[in-house]
Amino acid sequence: MAKELHELNDLEERVILVAVEMDDRRSRSAMETEACLDELEELIKTAGATAVARTIQKRERIHPGHYLGTGKIEELKTMLAAYDATGIVCDDELSPAQMKNLEQMLGTKVMDRTMVILDIFAARALSGEGKIQVELAQLKYRLSRLVGIGASMSRLGGGIGTRGPGETKLETDRRYIKERIAELNREAQDIRTHRELLRNQRSKKGTPVVSLVGYTNAGKSTILNYLSDAGVLAENKLFATLDTTTRKVELPGGSEIFLTDTVGFIQKLPHHLVQAFRATLEELQYADILLHVVDASNPNRAEHMKVVYETLKSLKCENTPVITVFNKMDNDVELPLPMDTMARDIVQVSAWKGDGMDLLLERIEKLLQSFRKSMTALVPYTEGSLIGWVHGRCEIIREEHTAEGVLLEVYVDEESANRLAKFKVEA
Repeated sequence: MAKELHELNDLEERVILVAVEMDDRRSRSAMETEACLDELEELIKTAGATAVARTIQKRERIHPGHYLGTGKIEELKTMLAAYDATGIVCDDELSPAQMKNLEQMLGTKVMDRTMVILDIFAARALSGEGKIQVELAQLKYRLSRLVGIGASMSRLGGGIGTRGPGETKLETDRRYIKERIAELNREAQDIRTHRELLRNQRSKKGTPVVSLVGYTNAGKSTILNYLSDAGVLAENKLFATLDTTTRKVELPGGSEIFLTDTVGFIQKLPHHLVQAFRATLEELQYADILLHVVDASNPNRAEHMKVVYETLKSLKCENTPVITVFNKMDNDVELPLPMDTMARDIVQVSAWKGDGMDLLLERIEKLLQSFRKSMTALVPYTEGSLIGWVHGRCEIIREEHTAEGVLLEVYVDEESANRLAKFKVEA
């Protein structure tokens, strides 16, 4: 089937979206296929192009040689001429052979979802770290496509899939690209080492780490900006921000947390990107709490939640406590909201308007307190350094100056409990 999407725009690259819907019961349904193409259309728009039409072929399985059947390919030829399209974008990642064969059979530029996402990441990477990670992902993707590459991989500056740090390397030989990948891997390892040092410093301070996770464009950066004045770019676009940002946030009781924003997830997130951004995504493994931000107004919110949990499982974060934050409640939201049995707590907010944000902080504080135990200790005035350490490390519930010393009722972790053990006062 095929249907028109937009009026043609002569100033933009015009593409036709293509997907295969398999008959296998384990595969996605027709509704899910349409949702994937809706998302692909948003990706195309974010990349600066226009989707002018879409077509779906029902097959028992994807054709191993050229993705689609020959009849659908002939139909695509007619559509390319009718819509004056400059190329097609397939919703699945194509093998080098599939891409080459489709280009030869259609005589046009052929791209896949992975190329589009890589292109967006290349445009959005601003920091040195982000550029390293994106270039690494680009080169790994292109390395397997150096043999027999077609038109879409040989042109420079030809639109989607050709921009970014790796674009000048498309015509280089395999050895040079492997050397560049090795160099970038060393730089990525330096990033990992630097992040580990930062984590150790935070651990010594005892400040809890709360990480924002969620589907792309769910509003993570908007929440970070509201709570911390971080000034992170927050736009109504897919993957508006890539670079990880960490800010201190004060909770209602006066204690502080480190709130960290991370790259958004998406269906079929390319493997190369997950590998390249592993140093960044590993931050999630060390979080005390994950704030799972969901766009409550998105009709595909339940599927998005599933994708996030599957990604967290692949990153070995499935056991980290989760607070699900249904964001954008000021929009037109269909009720009831999806069930989330994985979450310890659920909060409804509008980060844009600030509704529910105070409640969110209260729930974070309450959950953090549930992880710790309270302890009362009478610390002598001669232990001034320990008193100072407690002030910097623990959340103080009550403090009283007595003739014998400072009576402290505090929330403690294991290390704090050990240090205060000899001064503990039994209730």
